[in-house]
Amino acid sequence: MTSTSQAQSPEGRKARPEHLGHVIFIAAAAAMGGFLFGYDSSVINGAVVAIRGRFDVGSEVLAQVIAAALIGCAIGAATAGRIADRVGRIRVMQIAAALFTISAIGSALPFALWDLAMWRVLGGVAIGMASVIGPAYIAEVSPPAYRGRLTSFQQAAIVIGIAISQLVNWAILSYAGGEQRGEIAGLEAWQWMLGVMVVPSVLYGMLSLVIPESPRFLISVGRKEKARQVLRDVEGKEVDLDIRVAEIERNMRHERKPTFKDLLGGRFGFLPIVWIGIGLSVFSQLVGINVIFYYSSSLWQSVGINPESSFLYSFETSIVNIIGTVIAMIFVDRIGRKPLALIGSAGMAISLGCAAWAFSYKTGTGVDVSLPSFHGTVALIAANFFVLFFALSWGVVVWVLLGEMFPGRIRAAALGVAASAQWIANWLITVTFPTLSDWDLAGAYVIYTFFALLSIPFILKWVPETKGKALEEMG
Repeated sequence: MTSTSQAQSPEGRKARPEHLGHVIFIAAAAAMGGFLFGYDSSVINGAVVAIRGRFDVGSEVLAQVIAAALIGCAIGAATAGRIADRVGRIRVMQIAAALFTISAIGSALPFALWDLAMWRVLGGVAIGMASVIGPAYIAEVSPPAYRGRLTSFQQAAIVIGIAISQLVNWAILSYAGGEQRGEIAGLEAWQWMLGVMVVPSVLYGMLSLVIPESPRFLISVGRKEKARQVLRDVEGKEVDLDIRVAEIERNMRHERKPTFKDLLGGRFGFLPIVWIGIGLSVFSQLVGINVIFYYSSSLWQSVGINPESSFLYSFETSIVNIIGTVIAMIFVDRIGRKPLALIGSAGMAISLGCAAWAFSYKTGTGVDVSLPSFHGTVALIAANFFVLFFALSWGVVVWVLLGEMFPGRIRAAALGVAASAQWIANWLITVTFPTLSDWDLAGAYVIYTFFALLSIPFILKWVPETKGKALEEMG
């Protein structure tokens, strides 16, 4: 791969980079930020009942505490790009690891509900930073022919984090005799659930110490020799380093440090490409995917499942999530981003529609009403198919596109805005679901179905295909 055109040629795509294993390690290390996001998103599900009992609060107040981390995520995502352009991608990872470690300790040892919310906001800032810098960094160190699969490590890490957190929660709960408030070494089980997050946080920080800085950032600060070394390590000895460095420099000569003003233009404020990024982020949340992971215990109980078995059913859904992510990683560079997203949108719309139909049969209000066995089975199957179609499409494609679709001069800033929009939409869905489900659970799923259907024309008309293109060609 000695030039952009060669990187896109069939021959270039067939040749495996000599140091692909090294690139995979780098991508996996950077994707640990996604693992933290997945872990934090799901771990709170195992502590909800205990936190409600410990602080004696209602479901609406508790929903605000659960969603508090998402506000921090939006802040972290909005600021990560600017910070990364100033101090480097690796330094941002280290800052995020430190903040998340502090948050995990504070969340495990709260003395009041507002205190717990504050620590969750701090952890959210760390997750937001990691969610932006992970895809951007991986895209900058990956060979074009493998960039889609490597960037999808971010989503793979998220779903693995979800699954691991549920396994850890189940193990802690079992050790505590099945009680979320059961004591282990002087602390309640739910405190251990939140405190164990220190382990992946520290691991993320340690991995950031052994992976190289992005060659684009190194060139931007005048460290060309170091950038050449990184390019040789990630693209193989056969690459013409002079051509690659010159190519990046030529692209960067037309760039400057992005500011918020650089994102503005057109008739609706932001540049069209920025609105597309925002649209991708918002649609990925408005289909209601995180309802499954934040409120799965209540949902499973609504279809007649024993509450004590809800942890295992949540874990089963996580396995479906992982399977779907693996499918996406296999096909994202083969069939392209847009076809995969379209398949997912259609599958999600059908699955959500079936779930809405199943939940429409009830004898009262709220998610605590059990469904007849047939309707309950349909709801459970539909929920798992929904997770599968999301995972094999939007779960991966959105992060891949956000990491590569923006032109270089605005990439970091635009990715920050798009990721912030995703966290805000996530927060909106999280805090509104308890109210919507009390009003009409089937109605809530009709709304999610509508957004899944609306995403189809959005993809067809506005989303660009970035398969096989070098970052320098974007925009």
